[in-house]
Amino acid sequence: MKWIADHRNKFRISRMTQLLEVSQSGYYSYSRRKPGKRSQENQFLLTKVNEIYEQGRKCYGSPRITASLHQQGYTVGHNRVARLMRDNQISAVKKRKRVQTTDSNHSRPVAENVLNREFEVSQANQVWAGDITYVATREGWLYLAVVLDLYSRKVVGWSMSESMTTQLVTDAFTMAIQRRTVLPGMLFHSDRGSQYASHEFQWQLKSQNITQSMSRKGNCWEFCPSVGIMRAQSHFLAV
Repeated sequence: MKWIADHRNKFRISRMTQLLEVSQSGYYSYSRRKPGKRSQENQFLLTKVNEIYEQGRKCYGSPRITASLHQQGYTVGHNRVARLMRDNQISAVKKRKRVQTTDSNHSRPVAENVLNREFEVSQANQVWAGDITYVATREGWLYLAVVLDLYSRKVVGWSMSESMTTQLVTDAFTMAIQRRTVLPGMLFHSDRGSQYASHEFQWQLKSQNITQSMSRKGNCWEFCPSVGIMRAQSHFLAV
């Protein structure tokens, strides 16, 4: 009877009662009954469970939701909360695993750390910095390569791809040199990732007479400030 009531807006009642071999009069008699005390309590609890679930950004499971209900003064067992969540298809969303974007274990040539943490730049197009981050989508990860001007912390070039190939960073750099003027003595700083150490990317820099600089291995504090990277990531998440 409950299944019929739950699906009455999707299917004809006559058809459902026929398939389930129950009488229509029996269903209508059931539908006119007032819900019992237990049913009313479950409906109220379900409302509170949904509130806590949404406040927790859908990351809370039944143990944490039960604990939150106890903190609010509601006496309810964990099994009851778990059953309500299961019956209403409420489950914690698992956090995505962190994606590694830097592969420094390679045999490609590595540049010296010319920048040496001197992140304060006196003019535009004097020092650019590159990095790779990632954006989570429903279909999987998308990788985002950006080129920042350290003077303004603005993104001057970017590229997106489903894989972290060398072309990801070369496309971002190509956009940057098309949009900006390359000054004599310009410096390009990045981590030691295989994409930035590739022959293709190093050739791009040499063709523009740009000096390459790389941070020391395993030292994130020697790389450029992440504020521009995070700002770029937030922009692409919003569009």
